[in-house]
Amino acid sequence: MKKRIAIGVFLLLLAAGGAVAGLWYREQTEDKTVRGSPTVEFETTSEPAEQTRPRNVVKEMPWPMYGYDAARTHVGSDFRHRPPFRRLWSVETGDYIEFPPAVAEGRLFVANQRGRVMAIGAKRGRVLWQKQFPRCIAAGAAVAYGLVYQPVMNEIPCAVRSNRERLRGFLLALDQETGRVRWRFDGPVVESSPLVVGRLVIVGAWDHKLYAFDARTGKQRWAFDTGAEIDSSAAYGDGLVFIGTNAGEIIALSAFTGELRWRSSSFSRFGSREYFYATPTVAYGRVYAANTDGTLYSFGAKTGNLLWAKEVGSYLYSAPAVWERRVYVGSYDGRFSALDAATGDIRWRWESPGAIHGAPTVLGGLVYFSSTSDGLATSKAKRYIKRGARGTYALDARTGKVVWRKPGQGQYSPIVADQERVYFTGSTRVHGLKPKRRAPS
Repeated sequence: MKKRIAIGVFLLLLAAGGAVAGLWYREQTEDKTVRGSPTVEFETTSEPAEQTRPRNVVKEMPWPMYGYDAARTHVGSDFRHRPPFRRLWSVETGDYIEFPPAVAEGRLFVANQRGRVMAIGAKRGRVLWQKQFPRCIAAGAAVAYGLVYQPVMNEIPCAVRSNRERLRGFLLALDQETGRVRWRFDGPVVESSPLVVGRLVIVGAWDHKLYAFDARTGKQRWAFDTGAEIDSSAAYGDGLVFIGTNAGEIIALSAFTGELRWRSSSFSRFGSREYFYATPTVAYGRVYAANTDGTLYSFGAKTGNLLWAKEVGSYLYSAPAVWERRVYVGSYDGRFSALDAATGDIRWRWESPGAIHGAPTVLGGLVYFSSTSDGLATSKAKRYIKRGARGTYALDARTGKVVWRKPGQGQYSPIVADQERVYFTGSTRVHGLKPKRRAPS
């Protein structure tokens, strides 16, 4: 009798354990969605670019850093250019260009992945100076105070899998007129595109730290150890700087002291989190961050509270753009999505012929992005990566309707601009474009 009772208890415990394990497995594998509210930590008093973009610098520095402004909105709010375009000039850089140029005082500053840094005249496309380093570069330049801030990584080959925190790189401040090195920080590998806030230049590094330097002298002002490698770039809003880490965290610090304000994380699956490779975007009192787990997250900028989360693709390496209460992001499965900035609801979606890696840009009411088929597919991928045609597309940012396309051209983040021209970044070339007709005022 006792033996039968023991067997019965064992079977009940086994069944209960199986049920718990089943629930846990389903919890870890199902899509996790949190719908947001338009009334909770959602500020609509001004458009995002107005909060971080001083009006008196637009003429001299129309596109001073990756993402256009310190909030990294990826919205050229001062320019109304629209296609069709005619090409004025084209410059070959010699290798892939992962980040688009910075534009300041009639010059473009761009780097390719094999260590070449170039200054190009915006009007005629003349190469004004160039520097060659036998190292990798996977970050965009920033321009301020007559200096060009450019991170330079480890020696070629770039794809190093182990002991990454021990590898060495440097951050350069180059004279924008001559290319001469004005100051240099030798330290860990910096893959992060510089953020300029006031008199600080802020970058993340593979040694887990976020660094702030005096923009004029290069003197280190503060450093904060996040506990994990940083591939992402920092964004700024309302006195705080926000950075993503490879441990799946978004961290908020005081921009001027490096003091920790909050840290939040992506969803955990089977005890681990995927990483925030893409640069976050700050808008409407929120931080929008794309995680490689395929989910776009919205956190409160002041609190770090998770306000919404939406699965929008297989892998997200594309930084989001934010414009008129919509968030735009592309995925490795080819989906390009426009989401409601307040709730995370899908407003429209367009299927790209190939994977999307680079950030979109909103310009003149159109959202531009490129698809790519090179270098993304891997046997280690656990989710779908779309292999298809490379191209660049401009969609109506409100409706998703295709307005312009460049088949076979483009790779990462394709478009920046100034008052006169649009600059299109292909795989290895930069093109100066002029609208064929005047944009409506």
